[in-house]
Amino acid sequence: MTQLQPNQARPDLRALFLGFSSVGLSGFGGVLPFARRMLVDQRGWMTAEEFNAQLGLCQFLPGPNVVNLAVLVGKRYRGLAGAIVAPVGLLAGPIAIVLLLAMLYDAYGSLPVAQSMLRGVAAVGAGLLFAMAWRMGMAIRDKAAFLPFAALVVFGIAWLRWPMLWVMLAGLLLSGGLAYWRLGRR
Repeated sequence: MTQLQPNQARPDLRALFLGFSSVGLSGFGGVLPFARRMLVDQRGWMTAEEFNAQLGLCQFLPGPNVVNLAVLVGKRYRGLAGAIVAPVGLLAGPIAIVLLLAMLYDAYGSLPVAQSMLRGVAAVGAGLLFAMAWRMGMAIRDKAAFLPFAALVVFGIAWLRWPMLWVMLAGLLLSGGLAYWRLGRR
């Protein structure tokens, strides 16, 4: 676990709940870009490099990445209570909204205007995902030796249609081997 920076406050349970509530209420279809902004840019609870490393771990674990990240951040700062409070904050508002939207969709979902709105929201979500990927890429530009792994993963999964589990395990072994080799040379 990394140490806090001198100007970095250790969030209490209320701050964790409210921080992740703001993330959960910020987007539809994916709030990872909002989580990064809150954790790295606004609150300074993580550096960009820490965010990338922790997100990599969260993507490797089963379950939604952003929920895994909330558990990890909550545990990091407030132990078991934080690991419970952060994901509850992340999920409480969206669950209430989704239930309301489900009732509205059931009543009005077949209208053309509702279908058009849903297509627009999907486009916004895709744009947010690309923006976050760009910002994450900027945080690893100093580690150019690892960039080919990102390209190989995209190639293996998107073009060759290899199973994600095997691509991730191979990437873990190869990148871990490279990191071990680089540390041994220092």
